Amino acid sequence: MGMEASHAFRVIGLISGTSIDGIDVAAAGLHAEDGTVVLTPLGELDVPYPEPLRDGLLAALPPNPCTAGELTRLDTGVGQAFADAARRGVAELAGGRADLVASLGQTVFHWVSGGHVRGTLQLGQPAWIAERTGLPVCADLRARDVAAGGHGAPLASTLDQLWLRGLAEDTGRPVAALNLGGIANITVVAEDEPLIAYDTGPANALLDLAAHRVTGQRSDVDGRLALGGSVRSDLLLRLLADPYFAAAPPKSTGKEHFNADYLDTAMAGLEPVGAGDLLATLTELTAVTVADQCRRHGVTTVIASGGGVANPALMTALARNLPSALLKTSDDLGLPGAGKEAYLTALLGWLTWCGVPGTVPSATGARGPRVLGALVPGRGPLTLPAPLGGAVTRLRVAEKAG
Repeated sequence: MGMEASHAFRVIGLISGTSIDGIDVAAAGLHAEDGTVVLTPLGELDVPYPEPLRDGLLAALPPNPCTAGELTRLDTGVGQAFADAARRGVAELAGGRADLVASLGQTVFHWVSGGHVRGTLQLGQPAWIAERTGLPVCADLRARDVAAGGHGAPLASTLDQLWLRGLAEDTGRPVAALNLGGIANITVVAEDEPLIAYDTGPANALLDLAAHRVTGQRSDVDGRLALGGSVRSDLLLRLLADPYFAAAPPKSTGKEHFNADYLDTAMAGLEPVGAGDLLATLTELTAVTVADQCRRHGVTTVIASGGGVANPALMTALARNLPSALLKTSDDLGLPGAGKEAYLTALLGWLTWCGVPGTVPSATGARGPRVLGALVPGRGPLTLPAPLGGAVTRLRVAEKAG
């Protein structure tokens, strides 16, 4: 097994999440054994964006205006930053050898109108990655699902369905994977049921915004402000009144909705809200909205990952709101939570390379499964393998050999 895994196809996965703090990089060994994908985590890295690039990206986000010139400069800047990150991933995580780079890029706009996604834009021109690494690149992974009538998200559902199916069968109860990024999303995997996955609402997006307002820091480190404050029920009720929370899945959202305007509207006319109370209330908002949706689907086990897992205030609030569920992290199951979205990206790239659809239509709302992305050749011509025969139905996380 160790031998076989060492010859596995090696993919570098790259993504920058909605918090725009940098690039998550993961290296994975991937191969198929019958209908099972075996994923061997080889390591993960977090590469911060250069400060001017991060400032430029934040300034370009809605509701701010952005010119075509600025968008071009950002697309190039993100592409070059991803190229550097990919090169580091190959050298530091993959022992100097990789076969493919998969990039989910940097989402700057998710165009939602009338409950449908009309388009989505990820920056990070993949030609820079191909040029700098010499490797083929699989990029633009969301657009095809959107073209097929889907939300282009949450793509994490693909990994979660394959990975958690066995756990749902063993327990006989629905299992939820919870990702606490800028936005919180859940994937519910139940035996013999179509998979359900959607964004439940904000997670770190509002917490980071509020922390920056009151402290000038990027985030509420270790949830200290939130732990020192109390929930303001008047503010919480106003925040919860947003129609997104009551809308039926499939649905997706982002910072174009849960942003400073949303927070200011909720706070207008209320008694002043102290820093600790503001953070405690926003933490409770995430915990309540996630817990509501877990209960809606009868979930008894929650596997959490993403940046929010490192926030003790958020994890405590979740546990309190989900008293009858078992709350674990993806690390507990062998998949490093800090790099989970980058491992997902590597998996999506591998599926495309093997000619296998990378979406779960019941999660994204698309008309059917689609092979995702666009492939950019590396130094040589593209030589794709024969498409993998049969369906891939499970994923097993293997231990790194050695």
